[in-house]
Amino acid sequence: MRTSIRTAGVLAALLATGVTGCAGGRTTQDPPPSPVDLTGKVRLVSYTDCAEMTDGLRRAAARNVTPWGFGDAMLFAAREDASAAKQATPEQSFSTTNTHEAGVDEPDLVKTDGDRVITVTGGVLRVVDARTRRVTGTLRLVAGDQAWAEADLLVHGDRALVLFQGGVIPFGAKAAARVGPGGPRYVLVDLSGEPRVLAAMTAHGQHVDARQSGSTVRLVVRSQPEIALPVPKEGASEREMLDANRRAVLAAPADAWLPSYEIETGGGEAGGAGRTERVGCDRISHPDSFTGTSMLTVHTIDLAAAAPFGSTSPIAVAADGDTVYGTAGSLYVTSNPQWWTARPIDVVPVPEASGPESPEAAPTPTAPPERTEVHRFDVSGPGAPRYVTSGSVPGRLLNQYSLSEYDGRLRVATTSGAEVFGASPSTSESGVYVLDAGTLAPTGSVTGLGRGERIYSVRFMDDLGYVVTFRQTDPLYALDLRDPAAPKVTGELKITGFSAYLHPAGEGRLIGIGQEASEAGRALGTQISLFDVADPAAPAVLSRFHRKDSGSEAEWDPHAFLYWPATGLAVLPLQSWAGGEITETAALALRVGDRAITELGVVTHPKPAAKKGFAPDGQGIRRSLVIGDDLWTLSGAGLKVSDAATLADRAWIPFG
Repeated sequence: MRTSIRTAGVLAALLATGVTGCAGGRTTQDPPPSPVDLTGKVRLVSYTDCAEMTDGLRRAAARNVTPWGFGDAMLFAAREDASAAKQATPEQSFSTTNTHEAGVDEPDLVKTDGDRVITVTGGVLRVVDARTRRVTGTLRLVAGDQAWAEADLLVHGDRALVLFQGGVIPFGAKAAARVGPGGPRYVLVDLSGEPRVLAAMTAHGQHVDARQSGSTVRLVVRSQPEIALPVPKEGASEREMLDANRRAVLAAPADAWLPSYEIETGGGEAGGAGRTERVGCDRISHPDSFTGTSMLTVHTIDLAAAAPFGSTSPIAVAADGDTVYGTAGSLYVTSNPQWWTARPIDVVPVPEASGPESPEAAPTPTAPPERTEVHRFDVSGPGAPRYVTSGSVPGRLLNQYSLSEYDGRLRVATTSGAEVFGASPSTSESGVYVLDAGTLAPTGSVTGLGRGERIYSVRFMDDLGYVVTFRQTDPLYALDLRDPAAPKVTGELKITGFSAYLHPAGEGRLIGIGQEASEAGRALGTQISLFDVADPAAPAVLSRFHRKDSGSEAEWDPHAFLYWPATGLAVLPLQSWAGGEITETAALALRVGDRAITELGVVTHPKPAAKKGFAPDGQGIRRSLVIGDDLWTLSGAGLKVSDAATLADRAWIPFG
């Protein structure tokens, strides 16, 4: 049985500063306030020098390495890059990406400023003029055989940042050419004329998420130490494998842990002039307790700067993180607890001092408490974020919607005791915890929600909160959060099915996107519900739309949902199936009134030949947006422009 060794990290310090020098290993700024952690004190410490850093990381990693290495197939990270709803204001003539918080943009497949529609599909960036409905610029960013590579966009003025989460080969690169460490790749594109690459950065590790406020982008990357662990000898026992791995870890150099990244300049799509950089030891901190098996780095990129990649101001912490939530002034990163299955391995404690010939032994890792650590950073100014404080709450987050900062408080919704590997969640329950945003000290909580169930969606709106739990029925809980010391449930609504995403729809109204379900809890097809939440003590269902045997990407990625308040138009991708085969992929358009949901119709794109059991390549509609009185829908095959009131076709823009 494989032992998981990644603990919930304290992302805590992306860091307590912008540390710029070693000055005794401490920042010259005033020290941050002492963080509060419900499981124990969390304190961020910067390293004095590389020797201290290497020694500390070696010993921590040696304690936590397993006979199988630094496994990162850790279970149920519950990371959903899905985000939630920023409504378009009545003054806007175009919709924007459906985001969690106003003023904080999130990466997505398509962006518009009302004049241009900018997309990235199949590794190709395209710019479309919204008035003439013609493609005015095209730029292939990856080799043709990597058209599968998923990418997202962030845009500011005439600069676009394209985010490839996995390693890709730049278009035009020779197979033998070195094109970076193979991790997430971030490409800066000039949109002022024919699109062209200005620079690119490839980071070693895994992309976690990104947020943009104004022209400033924060990129969060997770990495593991680069240590060549020995190949196990035939017949070696787990104890022998573990000892060999520990010896390798204790002999590893500092560079094994230092996060690295490659910067390419000069507009070279083929990975031209470049330099490899590492985060310096003086830019790395660690919490009191850490595993040494993970490092988390935040890069800051100003898209308005003359050379955005000239300095990415990276900061790193010896910790882990998986969920990012941002407001205009705060960046929160959380690390969900991991389910560990400890396998006993006899160990004999040795003195603290240790070296390559004397691996430090430690007790076999045991299951960590089921708590989520929360770390807050001040991002109100330019440059690197400033670490503020850390704390923790019981249970696990669903996604970023489980977090909400309002009026100096952070609300966090979690589930404890949920199922593991299909086991019965009979002991599970959920709760909402209120923390002081300045200290992350707990002020109050309401628990015991949905016993035997888990959270499927959360929405906080000012002093109110709504939580959906599900196993066989869908309880929608309405919460009064006005008193941070005594949050309480004010109402509960039980219906069949569940809402996987909740979206505000005006005063006293809430839209739920999810699935209808049988009394036994079996999903029956996409369901859109209109809830009356004007009276927190008596939430009610006003209308429900159900499409049998169907599903929507909006259920797990709210970027796929469009709600246009001016007309009540709601649009979401929909796939329908019968007999195990997909029968239709379309954009479903609904009209959401004050008391009812009605179907307006569907938009479809031209259909390439299909393979049995699969949606034809490029056929599935992924996103929709409004510009004036036009409804635009995006698939891998192209963009369609329809009348936003009648859905009548106006233009088809194929992606050749």
